[in-house]
Parts: sequence; structure tokens; C-alpha cells
Amino acid sequence: MFLLRLIHEGGPVMWIIFFCSLLSVFIFFEKAFQFHREEINVRELLRGLFNVLKRDGLVEALTLCDNTPGPAARLLGAAILAYQRGDEDISAAIDEAALEEIPKLERHLSILATMGFVLPLIGFFGTVLGMIKAFEAVRLSEYLSSTAIAGAVTMALISTAAGLAVAIPCYIGYNYLQGRVNAITLDMEKAALEVTSFFERRRKEKNAEKI
Repeated sequence: MFLLRLIHEGGPVMWIIFFCSLLSVFIFFEKAFQFHREEINVRELLRGLFNVLKRDGLVEALTLCDNTPGPAARLLGAAILAYQRGDEDISAAIDEAALEEIPKLERHLSILATMGFVLPLIGFFGTVLGMIKAFEAVRLSEYLSSTAIAGAVTMALISTAAGLAVAIPCYIGYNYLQGRVNAITLDMEKAALEVTSFFERRRKEKNAEKI
């Protein structure tokens, strides 16, 4: 009831702010759950993969990558497939896989950033509407109606407060999720460098054995 009263007193702008708040909450928890689901220990994954690859167990290594969640595992799987095919430039396959994975990590984050920037402006727009309503009440009344003016000022203040109340968590949530994206991307870069170096050493060892 309190929320409905605020929306009613805050004017039509409050419905926009309320919808944006629901959308922001949904995006934040959807992305947080995605990152939690795909969070892995990349160091342990690399250690297990290298132990298998030293025995030339490419199929077993691919199976391990397929059964491990997260973009780093899919990146490593693409590198192993490129090595299995005999591609000279494994980094090209890694870059191609990264181009598919990074947009998945960043998807919908721009919406949160936009909410954090736009919602205070929407709240300020509601404030302007409230002040217009207040001056209109003064202009049309032969005597100053304190009730009409108070309602208009209340509308102005509520919309501004609501815009800020939703924008601040949006901005904090965006920075938190962006930090998670940066951490996952860093893990992907480390995994790509290590697996590329490993395959380069393996090829040199095999060439030396042939000689």
C-alpha cells in the first residue's frame, strides 16, 4: 500500500521509474547467477588439461572442457580443437572463440549503466512536472490552496527521490558486474596465453623427436 501511495502521489513518471527498477533487479540477478554458474578455478582446469595433453589425450581434454562451465573452458576447448586439426595459428581460434564469449558476458550490462544515468533525469523530469502543476494551481486559483500546492510539491520531491533511489543501486550493481566481467576476461587471457605456450612447446618437442 505504501508503494502504491508513493506511485500515486509521485505522478505518472513514477510508473516509468517503477518499471525500470523491476527491469534492473531482473538483469542484476540474472547476470549474477550467470557469473556464479560459470565461475571456475582456471588454474586447476589448466593443470588437469596439461596432465592429459602431455599424454596426447586430446579427446579426454576436449571432454573435460565440455563438462566444465565457463567461457575460459570453452576458449581452451577451441584451442585444443585447433591443435587437433593441425592449425598453425592457434591464437586465431582463441580470438574467434573470445569474440563469441565476451559479448555473452557483457550482454544487458549496458542497460544497467543506462538506468543509472537516465533515472535521475527521469526523476528530475517528474520534479519539473510537479512544479508546473504547482504554478498552475496558483495561477488558476483566486486564493492560494495549500493542499493543491503541497500535493504538487510532494509529486516533485517523490519523483526525484525515487529516481535517485533506483539509479544509485543500478550504478553500484553495474560496477560490481563489470568487475566480475573483467575478472573472467582476465582468466580467459591467462588461459589463452598458457595453452598457446604449451602447444608451442609440444610442437617443438615433437619436431625435435622427428629430427
